Formats: sequence, C-alpha cells, structure tokens
Amino acid sequence: MALTGTFERAIDDKLRLAIPKPLKDAFGVSGSDELFLAPGNEGSLSVYSADGFERFASQLAQVSPGRANVRNFLRLFYARAERVVMDKQNRIRIPERLMSHAGLQHEVVILGVNDHAEIWDAKTWEQFLNGHSEQYDDLTTEALDRAAFGPPMDG
Repeated sequence: MALTGTFERAIDDKLRLAIPKPLKDAFGVSGSDELFLAPGNEGSLSVYSADGFERFASQLAQVSPGRANVRNFLRLFYARAERVVMDKQNRIRIPERLMSHAGLQHEVVILGVNDHAEIWDAKTWEQFLNGHSEQYDDLTTEALDRAAFGPPMDG
C-alpha cells in the first residue's frame, strides 16, 4: 500500500516521535514494530518498514561500487541508518545524530512518500513547499515522462 498524507507532530524531550496510525498501518508493521530511519534528501529523514528497507538495500546492491561517489553515498547512508522500535504508543526515538542531520526541532511534519515516509522539520518543510509548489505542473510532467519512457535522450 502506498504511503500518503501529511501529519504534523511534535518531538518530545526524550526525542520520541509518534508515528501516525495511517502510516503505521500502511507500513504493514505487525508482529515486529521495527522501522528503519535513514538520512534523506533536502534535509529530511527517511522512514522505512523492515521490508521496505530490505527492498531499498537490494536496489542499492545493484549500483556499481566502482565509482567513488557511489561508495561514499553507501558509507554515509548505511553508517547513519538505524533500526528503531515503536513503543506501545507507536513512538520511535530518533537518534541525536539523525536529529542533527535533518535539523529537526520540536515541531515536525511526517509525509507519506509512496514506499517510505519522510520526517521534516516543520519550518524546513514550509520552505520546501513555498519553493516548489508553483513548479508542481512541471515536476509532474517530468516525473511522468521519466516513469513512462525513462530518462530523456539528451539527459
């Protein structure tokens, strides 16, 4: 099931964050309440189910480690990725180094982004929205063209 939606939340003093029930259900977490946090892009954190993290890791394993940038990405990604377990209130504890990576303060926004969720500092997310909302039509065209036909011949 695709993860969707935008959820405003607060991180408490113990660095705990409640995962919204619609996202928890979409992750398909049952039996094991584990998730994986990893550095995301544009100042966010990515949140994966255990299965989703394994699928992403399988995709990454297909990338050739022959290039220095690929090796550096793999080091930075896996060194900071971490398994977290939800408590009975569906809260996870965000490690300090990941809090710092994403510049998270008290108020955050959790987004469903198809196969994973993203955690953004609320102010950073607002800036992202302000900077990209007007480009939505152009972004849509590019994303759908690439999805249907692959990368353009000139790019």
